[in-house]
Amino acid sequence: MVRDIEHSCEVLSYMRLKAWLQKNLSPSMYGRLVRTARALLGWWWRNDLNRLALLFHTDKWGAHWYTQHYQRYFQTLKGKGLNLLEIGVGGYENSNQGGESLRMWKAYFRNSRIVGIDLYDKTHLCEHRIDIRQCDQTDSESLHRLSSEYAGFDIVIDDGSHLNEHVIKTFRVLFPLLRPNGIYVIEDTQTAYWPTCGGGRSNPQNSMEFFKDLADGLNYVEYPVEEYKPDYFDQHIVEIAFFHNLIFIRKGSNDEKPNVPELIQRELAAAAGLDPGETHLRDRKRTSVGVDRSQVHADSERRREPF
Repeated sequence: MVRDIEHSCEVLSYMRLKAWLQKNLSPSMYGRLVRTARALLGWWWRNDLNRLALLFHTDKWGAHWYTQHYQRYFQTLKGKGLNLLEIGVGGYENSNQGGESLRMWKAYFRNSRIVGIDLYDKTHLCEHRIDIRQCDQTDSESLHRLSSEYAGFDIVIDDGSHLNEHVIKTFRVLFPLLRPNGIYVIEDTQTAYWPTCGGGRSNPQNSMEFFKDLADGLNYVEYPVEEYKPDYFDQHIVEIAFFHNLIFIRKGSNDEKPNVPELIQRELAAAAGLDPGETHLRDRKRTSVGVDRSQVHADSERRREPF
């Protein structure tokens, strides 16, 4: 409640000042003043993503409350020379709109290269340290070429179509291309529950089910499953954090050993004496709600195989 009030007051003050300036300055003078003010304030607020989001008019703070989480994950990285890719430049088919969050990232990551891709042509919005390409986020070949051109990305943010199929396919392509210790972020995951976006609460193929599925892989060495073969995601995801409409996934080497191996053997022995339909994890290959258990293994392999 306090946060909402503070945000409303800041927005109201900004709107009043903007209206007064537009009334009393010529368009060209107003434009120069805005660019100068953003450059100065961008430097002054360079450590505060919430204020930068307001300054550059991105919805990552206000319409959503994402930048508080970005601040937590990115504050130790901001001074490094990174490659950041954001899927979705903004503005939809309007070629003169978009780029707000790219400019926010540029102000925050002052030594990094910021790259944006969009289904629509936004390339004329490029500026120093911001590259923009027209690209379909589901085009595997184009994503591979883009990753090769920049020698990989340290951070990928999916703020694209938010269609469940697109979110999953893009992750399967780009996460394996992410640099070691990189961070992959998915925004606006509320669409996982929306049938019009290919989701739905009872749909086992929605994006939230996919990423909750991957969370199990953090503990794959603890599965009491005979001859379990970990896949790429099992072996390279070391952290998954879920927030309201937002997911962070960290890449690394998930190579910790089982906590108590003899207890896993005990579970295997106990499961061997039970009816297969009553065992908890014996033949489990990461099931999804509503999926026929006889199809679990084959379905999981198809869903999770990287491109």
